[in-house]
Amino acid sequence: MDVLFDLDGTLLDPKPGIIASVQFALRGLGLPVPEIDQLLHVIGPPLRETFPSLGVAPADVERAVVLYRENYGGADGARAPAMYDAEPYPHIETELAALARAGCRLIVATSKPYAFAKPILREKGLAQYFTAIHGAELNGVRDNKAELIAHIIATEGIDPTVALMIGDRKFDIIGARENSLRSIGVTWGYGSISELREAGASALCVQPKGLHRLALWMLTGHG
Repeated sequence: MDVLFDLDGTLLDPKPGIIASVQFALRGLGLPVPEIDQLLHVIGPPLRETFPSLGVAPADVERAVVLYRENYGGADGARAPAMYDAEPYPHIETELAALARAGCRLIVATSKPYAFAKPILREKGLAQYFTAIHGAELNGVRDNKAELIAHIIATEGIDPTVALMIGDRKFDIIGARENSLRSIGVTWGYGSISELREAGASALCVQPKGLHRLALWMLTGHG
């Protein structure tokens, strides 16, 4: 049994670090900088899709990505990287431990580059629960969730009939559906209930506590 997890908005709340880095990039390009509450939609989609929606010209998208990563990854070495400005959701570690004890193989499937995802999960104490951590390449390869999941299925030898994808945005649900995986849409992240339902989530979970029981019931018929 395999359970794939999205990262941002599912395992961790990354709002401070991601939004500060988007604002840093926009400021560096001389563009208007929206307030925090106006930027919640940027959490989840790939950066190369996000920046055009914020008024970045096509010719400036790669520069915006570079500026974002300068702040997010702490390229200057002068301060703690913004990528660590994120916290695990309450009870999520307990739920991961319960799934692992039940014999599930846990795998991260994030559109974030794995070069960032791996150290973040180690820093937050969650890496120990995952057999593999998969994400996009820095150049944007596999930042599409459906392509990423297809890659994980092939690389890790996953049988879609005994696997699930868990995530908070429509990208997770659509990516799962396109690869014949059932999915759980979680509502504590940055996608709405209507977004998850419209994307075709197999089930919804409203709080981390109890997530493992729902996942096991879907996989085995027993919670």
